[in-house]
Amino acid sequence: MERLIKPAATYSEIYDNFRWNLPERCNIAHQICDRHAEDPDKIALIHHVGADVRTYTFREIQQRANQFANVLTGLGLNQGDRLMVLLPQHPITAISHVGGWKAGLITVPTSILFGVDGLEYRLNNAEIRAVVTDQANLPKVLEAKALAPSLEHVFVIDGSPEGGALPFHETLNKASDQFTTLMFSPDTPALINYTSGTTGWPKGTLHGHQVLFGHLPGAEVLFDLYPQPGDKMWSPADWAWMGGLGNTLLCGWNYGTPILVFPMAGFDPELTMRMMGEHSIRNAFLTPTMMKLLKPYASLIDAHNVRLRSIISGSEAVGRDLLTSMLEMFKATINEGFGQTEANLTLGNCSGLNHYRIGSLGTPLPGHKASIRDDDGNELPVGEVGNLCFKHPDPVMLLEYWRNPEATAGKFIGDWLISGDLASKDEDGFYWFHGRADDVITSSGYRIGPTEIEDAIIRHPAVSMAAAIGVPHPERTEIIRAYVTLLPGHEPSDALADEIRQSVRDRLAKHEYPREIRFVDSLPMTTTGKVLRRELRAQAKSE
Repeated sequence: MERLIKPAATYSEIYDNFRWNLPERCNIAHQICDRHAEDPDKIALIHHVGADVRTYTFREIQQRANQFANVLTGLGLNQGDRLMVLLPQHPITAISHVGGWKAGLITVPTSILFGVDGLEYRLNNAEIRAVVTDQANLPKVLEAKALAPSLEHVFVIDGSPEGGALPFHETLNKASDQFTTLMFSPDTPALINYTSGTTGWPKGTLHGHQVLFGHLPGAEVLFDLYPQPGDKMWSPADWAWMGGLGNTLLCGWNYGTPILVFPMAGFDPELTMRMMGEHSIRNAFLTPTMMKLLKPYASLIDAHNVRLRSIISGSEAVGRDLLTSMLEMFKATINEGFGQTEANLTLGNCSGLNHYRIGSLGTPLPGHKASIRDDDGNELPVGEVGNLCFKHPDPVMLLEYWRNPEATAGKFIGDWLISGDLASKDEDGFYWFHGRADDVITSSGYRIGPTEIEDAIIRHPAVSMAAAIGVPHPERTEIIRAYVTLLPGHEPSDALADEIRQSVRDRLAKHEYPREIRFVDSLPMTTTGKVLRRELRAQAKSE
């Protein structure tokens, strides 16, 4: 499959020569499925469950998606209606999205980790008309359905449906596998992806069919000049959020790359290594949290013949030490990138062309423009910390927050989208993350981002993970408190706290070390694996 970015000797040439060339009419389903289905033997997906391994061709995905599109339209769903997909990574998850897009529906990927309240909020906010789920999640769907008048149809992919739900497979078996995919202008709505809720209630981020094209140059760069012969992709990142759906499923299938799917209860490093080796995975998207958990299992790389070619990492700052250790472990290209629900894959590093800075967010990826600006929209000079912003229009950028014009307007300063992250730009044009704008700690007149502190804490050999917040202080406004989880074999103690505190003080400025350290068994996380510092702040405030 031909790349969008053209070969060049330097990254600057690639970036300067890139131009968007969006089709006049398009559909994500056509781009990632129908085109490849012309070859009846082309493998789309490998589903490994227990001892069973089932492969799906693009032709099979297309036929099943066609049946689902016929079912949806036969039930009276029309272009623009919303379809919630409440499933883990699974072949039916992909089929549901492709079928919905074929019929012009707006799909709403939703994490199975949400409880009834979270589902009820999304069902009503997006006025969902149909849901695809499984037996494990059916009870909470039915409970939420009682409070969601728009929801008419619930499909269940396994077991015996109850509460009026429809059996997915039996229903599709009665439908024709022929369907002409509807084609639209690139800005026609295709999906609503809800924000992870690090600040207030989640907002529905509405994206058009163009969002697929917006991801592609970033994927080509970050997956080390992807695609290449033999590439095969896997990520544990949930397809319910833009990182998992966009970085792997959409980008992978756009280029006809086979994708591995297997169930995993929580992140299992040993199973991860075995599966990556057994299926010859070459490309992976791994968050920093996942890489931290893989770190103690380096010996399994050779034991399972793991031979990754390229890794994307992101969602939180990776940190120099973690990135260095992962490079030593996997001997693969690791490119740290940046993206968010509203505008994914916008910054990144390109190791393949020697264009990178370890620990940085990178520079703007081809087709995207970035800037550091103050709260009034003025561009800040090199080295100053400010709002990380991206230039509109951009195909990867949200169309709007779903039915929330006030929030949409508040997301922009003129033509610049405010990411909500604080960053700085160095003299070479590389961007450096300093923390979420709402996570800033103000202490003794200093504005301190938590990421650098956390990165320093986890360098300690006893530490697994850390989160830093500011807690009120009568003299300093705030002091830094760190919540720390320990690796197996280490026990909390005052002596260990002093040791960690001193190690941070030695590495960072004197005003940046945590005066308080709390040892905890776990940290509150979003469904996307980000630490919820606001929950820690709320806890500290209540104390």
